[in-house]
Amino acid sequence: MMGSEVIIVPAIFGVIFGIYYLYISSRNRERLALIEKGGDASMFFNTKKSLTPTWKVLVINLAILMMGIGLGIFIGYMLHTVMLLPEEVAYPGTIFFVGGTALFTGFFVTKKLIAQE
Repeated sequence: MMGSEVIIVPAIFGVIFGIYYLYISSRNRERLALIEKGGDASMFFNTKKSLTPTWKVLVINLAILMMGIGLGIFIGYMLHTVMLLPEEVAYPGTIFFVGGTALFTGFFVTKKLIAQE
């Protein structure tokens, strides 16, 4: 008798393959329709070169996220010890909230960095 573990793994890979196949086939159909109508295919190629390296954006966003998670753990500890909030509520709530706020902040910092260059 097959366990559910044996069925789940191929199902996950099948879903990933299906999404990828739909993405590729729909992109191909769009491009063929554009070519048939005599449109310019240059819109599919990125001609504008970004001056900001990808690694800088990644490092900045990762650093801000890590600081946000650390701040969330600290605030969760303070809520647990000072306000006697249950540990199961204080830690995950503040970690996710401050981590999300950090990602939001990282978006604006990255946007400012890109506009600066």
